[in-house]
Amino acid sequence: MKDPTLSVGVDVIEQEAKGLLALKESLDESFVHAVDLMSASEGRVIVTGMGKSGHVSNKIVATLASTGTPAFFVHPSEASHGDLGMISKNDVIIALSNSGETKELSDIIFFAKRHGIPLIGITQKKGSTLAELATIALLIPPMPEACPNGLAPTTSSTMMLALGDALAVALLKRKAFSKEDFKALHPGGQLGARLKRVTDVMHKPPHLPLIDEGCTMEEALLVMTSKSFGCVGVVTKDNKLAGIVTDGDLRRHMSPNILREKVTSVMTANPKTILPNALIEEALHKMTGTITCLFVVNHKTEPLGLLHIHDLLRLDIV
Repeated sequence: MKDPTLSVGVDVIEQEAKGLLALKESLDESFVHAVDLMSASEGRVIVTGMGKSGHVSNKIVATLASTGTPAFFVHPSEASHGDLGMISKNDVIIALSNSGETKELSDIIFFAKRHGIPLIGITQKKGSTLAELATIALLIPPMPEACPNGLAPTTSSTMMLALGDALAVALLKRKAFSKEDFKALHPGGQLGARLKRVTDVMHKPPHLPLIDEGCTMEEALLVMTSKSFGCVGVVTKDNKLAGIVTDGDLRRHMSPNILREKVTSVMTANPKTILPNALIEEALHKMTGTITCLFVVNHKTEPLGLLHIHDLLRLDIV
């Protein structure tokens, strides 16, 4: 028999999932018009809400700001005591209220109407004050709350959160917000590390373990040992990367005569490489399985640098 507590958890998630599916089906041209308003704005997006809607508002603000749309939260009560001055005529306001009748929002709503500031209302009630006075009303479906008493905002706040994400991502697409733009706004943490360029992290000459293709394995081992990367790149006479010799290659070709063999007979030809302007995320994708070293080359396959798995470990992204 399923544990009663587990059953409650499953039921809550199922109910909120139904709410999200209903929200998906309810999206219409009003959503497009809301994105149009936000995209055309020369100011910022002001998001406001009271209680749980306020907490959701803060999340929407964070998502908008991190994806290239300047945004901040204005508390409805503080707005009535001077913070209305934070809102300019070039801004767009998003107001969240499940009932559409949150009294603390009234001053912001009428401030928007008085100054001709576009107002996007997110509410469940079609005929509510917020829905009627908003420039555009985005209605969330009237789904039951997951709370057994039908009181605590659960399904409704989840739908509001998802709708905020949908607006932010639609704006991101509209503005062609790129990974490079994202990197500029996320310089710290693991996410910022994944968005670094390979050239920012790679080892550069004269520290590269390279050897000419005419050399022997004895010479290759000396280079591998001195550079301490556990590999050596084999280059042609015109300085193009022909192959790589790794610890694994040594084990596979181990014999009494290995030191006298030509490096070309032991190397792995045409190894995986990466361009210097590639993201670290791409390098991480290539360094799967047993690959611990990745040579960085230009379009002529001339070696420019080397990326080692330890470099990624230091970035704390592996």
